[in-house]
Amino acid sequence: MLPDSAVPVPASLMTLLAVFSSLFTAPSFRTFTALACGFLAQSGKRTVCGMLTGAGLSRAWSHDRAHYFFSRACWNPDDLAIAVARLVIALLVPGGEPVEVLIDDTLFRRRGKKVWAASWFHDGSAPGPAKTGYGNNWVVLAVRVWLPMLSRPVAVPVMAKLVIKGTASASRLWLARRMVTRLAAELPGRQVSVTADSAYAGEELKQLPGGVTWTTRLRANAALHDLPPERTGKKGRPRKKGERLQSLAKIAAGAVFSRVTVTRYGKTETIAVHAFTCLWYSVTGTAPVTVILIRDKKTGYDLALVTTEKNPDIARVIERYAARWAIEVAIEDAKQLLGTGQARNRTAAAVERTIPFMLACQAIAVCWYATAGHHPADAEARRLDAPWYTSKTEPSTADMTAKLRRVIIAARFKRVCPCQPEPAEIHAIRLAWEDAEDLAA
Repeated sequence: MLPDSAVPVPASLMTLLAVFSSLFTAPSFRTFTALACGFLAQSGKRTVCGMLTGAGLSRAWSHDRAHYFFSRACWNPDDLAIAVARLVIALLVPGGEPVEVLIDDTLFRRRGKKVWAASWFHDGSAPGPAKTGYGNNWVVLAVRVWLPMLSRPVAVPVMAKLVIKGTASASRLWLARRMVTRLAAELPGRQVSVTADSAYAGEELKQLPGGVTWTTRLRANAALHDLPPERTGKKGRPRKKGERLQSLAKIAAGAVFSRVTVTRYGKTETIAVHAFTCLWYSVTGTAPVTVILIRDKKTGYDLALVTTEKNPDIARVIERYAARWAIEVAIEDAKQLLGTGQARNRTAAAVERTIPFMLACQAIAVCWYATAGHHPADAEARRLDAPWYTSKTEPSTADMTAKLRRVIIAARFKRVCPCQPEPAEIHAIRLAWEDAEDLAA
């Protein structure tokens, strides 16, 4: 129970929320806890006032208190993101194993000219051929984990950066590299393996810190070079790169492909691959990269991957890139199930804090279910409620959030003090008094 008796919090959830107490002042931490519970318990709109209503405090607290938390309170969204990342890694990533990081960007639609950093961006989900939308564009970093109750990987969003046109933050790759650098600095001695799509490849990768590898899709027109030749002993600067290689199509036409067994998209299959080491000088500089050509058809190649990892396990790199789809699922869950982005903040501080806060709540919900909320009978109970799910054997994100919502709401109706009598006990005492009065009469 929090010191503020108006905000009852389940003990299992409070254990996770207490990790963030050092990031806030005491009053702000009470507001953070209340809004987090309200966000997770709300089944309607997750606006700022909607979070207050979800917490059951719409009549007890002024809405200014909730808006003040996002627009003017003293806390840093970057520090919150790092604390969430450390929590997720500590609870869900086995010690000593590489931290698998996924990166993607998404558009949260907004309206109005006064919304901070809102502009027109590419939106793959937009109707029509233009594929553009107006709103705030965010670069999201997620940690890919395996939960014991699921057979699929889960991407847990932990960090997010706002794209601001006209500034250095206009570059998604620049924002992604900064987030990865900050995360790697907080995890000394841990290997960080980043996977992203082809949009996240550029000169920023020359500044990757040690212990970080980057895997992405290789563009068909990438300028690849052979490794630099040995020094000749003559005067002058030695060459930094070798001869320019042929196009990927020509390399694939004359290459010898080998067979590799991989598990991707829920299926185990044997595919043809060809890997070679070269330089992608314009992107990674003098650091060698490994290019992997994947052939699903009889000729040419269907997909080209590139990784900065030294002596990589080819099958594992392919599986890791295929598992990148988990971040697409996580972003969809954030928008469709949890209502992330529904808040209508407009000022700079509020806009830059609200999405990281909501993604942090999503990560906390996954951690709660993985550590305290899961029960083996959850999937069976869901099948009883929805008998048309005849083949359902694992809980979904909707099941996780629904169970946490029920636990949060139930906490409001529990007695505050263990010594407080239950209604059944009060009724029994009244019956005993009535019997005693009858005997006295």
